[in-house]
Amino acid sequence: MRPFYENRHVLVTGGLGFIGSNLAIRLLQLGAMVTVVDSLIAETGGNPFNIDPVHDDPRLTVRTVDVRDVLAMERLVRNQALIFNLAGQVSHIDSMQDPFTDLEINCRSQLALLDTCRRVAPETKVVFASTRQIYGRVPEEQLPVDERQPPNPVDVNGINKLAGERYHVLYNNVYGIRTSVLRLTNTYGPRMLVKNNRQTAIGWLIRQVMDGETITIFGDGLQLRDFTFVEDAVEAFLMVGANDAANGQVFNVGAIEPVSLRELAELLIEVCGSGRFELIPFPPERKAIDIGSIYVDDRKLRRVLKWRPRVDMREGLSRTIDFYRAHRDEYWVLPAPATV
Repeated sequence: MRPFYENRHVLVTGGLGFIGSNLAIRLLQLGAMVTVVDSLIAETGGNPFNIDPVHDDPRLTVRTVDVRDVLAMERLVRNQALIFNLAGQVSHIDSMQDPFTDLEINCRSQLALLDTCRRVAPETKVVFASTRQIYGRVPEEQLPVDERQPPNPVDVNGINKLAGERYHVLYNNVYGIRTSVLRLTNTYGPRMLVKNNRQTAIGWLIRQVMDGETITIFGDGLQLRDFTFVEDAVEAFLMVGANDAANGQVFNVGAIEPVSLRELAELLIEVCGSGRFELIPFPPERKAIDIGSIYVDDRKLRRVLKWRPRVDMREGLSRTIDFYRAHRDEYWVLPAPATV
């Protein structure tokens, strides 16, 4: 996709986070002029080391800005050909404990960004990172779930992400601001947040097995999920950004095949060579928002853009563990010094 992205000005919100940083690095490899925006709010996935391989690239600009700062964002979106809109609050538990912050980041800020584009950058294309969490609990006989499934979010995060994606489609249809939405499933890979278990569960599991700890799997471990390696997810963003056939469309981004959480734990322990797992009952706060088995039908994305996932689970986990072994000190939170 170099002919499309070379010398094109691209803004990545949430660009110091997990997926955003991988996307920014790939864009620079394709010759784009990249501006990365991240708030670096504590306890989120933003990490300046995530862009270490390209930190001295003259085509990269990094701005520490909160997407809730409308005036700052107005200056940044001007003259951008594309905006990959990945800034968000992704913790489902945090969204239940602090719903108004989730509302501000995942809903109000998305509307503000789109309206800013309408006013000062109407030629910009916006690609929004949504989540399959908006589907909520889906009966097993209706799996895999496709984009026609009525949304049924089970937490505040899912409701606000659904509102955010519908704002994007609305601004495409009413104001002609070209937008696309990707509903991501369980994305994993290098540069994931692993310092706590409030975001990607698989990141915390990787940390546990690398530390030789016991993984706890809630319930019977037979819940099915699909896991997308980050390089495959990045490819989906790039293809959607470069193709006007994606305008106004919502796409699921899936994986090669679904696996159970128990199978994931067993494979992770095998690949890492350490750790163990145990099955425990659901705690009440987790059970209340658990969605059981869920995996998506991504045939629409494959048909329209010829995208398909290429990295299988074993290879993806191996590459992820190798990354953290090489850069452990940048991702593990050091224990607080003992006091006497």
